[in-house]
Amino acid sequence: MILPDTPAPEGSGAALLAPTVPQQTFGDFPLREPVLRAIADLGWTHPTEIQAEALPPLLDGQDVAGQAQTGSGKTAAFGIPIVNRLTHGLLPGAIILVPTRELCRQVTGELEKLAKYTDLRVLALYGGTRMRGQFTALEQGSDIVVGTPGRVLDHLGRGTLRVDAVKFVVLDEADEMLDIGFAEDVENILRRTPRARQTALFSATIPGWVQRLIRRYQRNPRHIAITPDQATVATVEQRYYEVAERDKLEGFLSLEDEFGRDARLIIFRRMQVGVDRLARDLTHAGWLVQALHGGMAQVDRTRTIDAFRRGDLRVLIATNVAARGLDIPDVTHVVNYDIPQNPEEYIHRIGRTARAGKAGVAMTFVGEWDNDFLEAIQAQTGGALQPATLPLYAR
Repeated sequence: MILPDTPAPEGSGAALLAPTVPQQTFGDFPLREPVLRAIADLGWTHPTEIQAEALPPLLDGQDVAGQAQTGSGKTAAFGIPIVNRLTHGLLPGAIILVPTRELCRQVTGELEKLAKYTDLRVLALYGGTRMRGQFTALEQGSDIVVGTPGRVLDHLGRGTLRVDAVKFVVLDEADEMLDIGFAEDVENILRRTPRARQTALFSATIPGWVQRLIRRYQRNPRHIAITPDQATVATVEQRYYEVAERDKLEGFLSLEDEFGRDARLIIFRRMQVGVDRLARDLTHAGWLVQALHGGMAQVDRTRTIDAFRRGDLRVLIATNVAARGLDIPDVTHVVNYDIPQNPEEYIHRIGRTARAGKAGVAMTFVGEWDNDFLEAIQAQTGGALQPATLPLYAR
């Protein structure tokens, strides 16, 4: 595989013929000095593709509808214009809706870093935590609210959150909010915000409901599509293994030598009960693993994700929804222990690896009744998904 920015081979003449184009920097955008200082502290010099495309219209006050995967840099794409535009006040000036608690915490953390040299206050609103602290923060004044639709709607119903001063609304991972069942809540919240707001929408896919959101709630948006699905999966080494259902555990264990000592794995299962069962089985086999799914208490989910992010935990077993929004750059392997049921789900899963230009491997187990799912995925990924043989069957 030839990685981006790989020098041309000597003698090819390509380096001599390639034009020299100055690379855009964050200093080229009309940003306030506190925002530029925060960006410099983060070590960012050049915008990612989604940032380069989205920043000009968003900084100019236009609506944006962006199609981009998690990990493309879209949080900064909408976060930088928000922090650049807002000043501190008693009522929120921006509200960002996200599908999961984990993504809520992640987006909040990044916005706090971007607002480091301003007096803006960022507040996360999500379920599974006590309301009292959120009441206090809202009373003291929060400029940017990042929240899951259910908890945001709860505060609106209680009168503890007002959105009549909101200037900027972001819908992040819009397709996931549909999948999880937040569609009605999202539209309820949007209808309560001022018509004169600026709205940014980001989604990995654009199903019918997302198209309808764009038509109903955005004004002449700039449409941006970054890294199509096919290009996304092309950056990951993809293999599939045919395996009998009864052999899956032993087949997975037979891959241990291939993973290596420094591997960091996310193993996907379809159901919560399957996640718990595999976590138990691998623990009995001597592996240090943790489960992650929506049936767990929020404090346990947070503790598990933090341990995985720090590197204290190297193997995470999760359902699709629980792993949404996780942006951890050092995941080396994704294992589809249960095959995804559609190509979009497959692409989302394997997008957890090969971050920030690093190598990544996606392994998919194909059971006796999985051929239809496999064919659909292969039709989407072309020749990228290649067959391989489990060490278990090669002995």
